[in-house]
Amino acid sequence: MEFREVVLRRRMVRNYDPERPVPPEVVDRLLEYATHAPSAGFSQGWGFLVLDEAADRERFWAATTPVAGDPDTDRRSRWLTGMTRAPLIIVPHANRSAYLDRYAQPDKGWTDRDEARWPVPYWHIDTGFAALLMLLTVVDEGLGGCFFGIPPERTEDYRAAFSVPAEFTPIGAITVGYRAADTRSPSLRRGRRPVAEVVHRGRWTG
Repeated sequence: MEFREVVLRRRMVRNYDPERPVPPEVVDRLLEYATHAPSAGFSQGWGFLVLDEAADRERFWAATTPVAGDPDTDRRSRWLTGMTRAPLIIVPHANRSAYLDRYAQPDKGWTDRDEARWPVPYWHIDTGFAALLMLLTVVDEGLGGCFFGIPPERTEDYRAAFSVPAEFTPIGAITVGYRAADTRSPSLRRGRRPVAEVVHRGRWTG
């Protein structure tokens, strides 16, 4: 598939064919291509949890789904109906320590691990780059994918369920599978902002 077509076809898919697993070689490519994302100082402070067994996926949804009584439970249950059919979940994690350690090395010139030196948390940004490469690879492989967040109040339950080390922070999760019929997100009614509206050339304002 041409790169232009991959970009234009990319969208969040929220319903999957549960009878068609993702081939192992495709899973390997998703992960390999993710590691080609850029990272500050080539720190590569990411880690990916792959959940392709039914029991592990069930444990993921049990750990990350709001408990009964949550005011948002009804809406999320409708969303989960299609999402839980995905045969593959990949959870990208960012490791801040890898960046602080890397930039305290002699070739970077800093002598400490002070987080205040960082204008933005590049460990999250770079892991997001890796996640986007996976989403684009998903399209190139003829599959569907969706990136979504883990509710903050459920993060510790997720960590405990999968023994995630403290230095790794999940930035979200990605469902992957063969697309099934689904409905368009209501958010898409807002329309895509025109390029002319978001691009500023030379200076921000006249």
